[in-house]
Amino acid sequence: MSLSAIRARANAAATAAGRDPASITLIAVSKEQPEARVLPVLEAGHRIFGENRVQEAAGKWPGWITRFGPVELHLLGPLQTNKARAAMELFTTIHSLDRPKLAQTLARLAQDMGQCPQLFVQVNTGAEPQKAGILPENSDSFIAEARALDLPLAGVMCIPPASEPPGPHFTHLAEIGARNGLPCLSMGMSDDFETAITYGATHIRVGSAIFGART
Repeated sequence: MSLSAIRARANAAATAAGRDPASITLIAVSKEQPEARVLPVLEAGHRIFGENRVQEAAGKWPGWITRFGPVELHLLGPLQTNKARAAMELFTTIHSLDRPKLAQTLARLAQDMGQCPQLFVQVNTGAEPQKAGILPENSDSFIAEARALDLPLAGVMCIPPASEPPGPHFTHLAEIGARNGLPCLSMGMSDDFETAITYGATHIRVGSAIFGART
């Protein structure tokens, strides 16, 4: 698969759902991908990328940004509080706001730094014990708590259980977003991004379908 093929599929899914293809942000997930696979996507003009780890991103993106110019970097993986400052310096958007302690840390750093990335609240829609995210029943109160800290919330994010159809999880996330006035929905990956678009995804996170399987 290629970047252009994924764009075409995303545009077709949006059109079929009666949505404007321009309303969907395609995040090319470059985590653990070698430079030889990422550079062609940069050379093709794509400038929106996703990473899972602060340290990995810090080791490669500054050089690529020097070479290719500014990019929009999205942190998709769990964020440890001791890496929060580095994440806020590097990423334009963080999709994994998932606990009160992290919210408090980000709010304090935002005061110190005078800026804060856009934030998505990660919701563990499948209540999976091994997965990060606020439980759905706690999402409203957590969103209110984050707003009280003046954090710039953009939307909500989920990673449905691999063993279940994603549709009900996308529906649930969309309901949480709508109920809390958060219009952005970060949902859908390589295997289900077209389904996510039909359920209202505004941000899709596609890695292996663009770059190939990670080694």
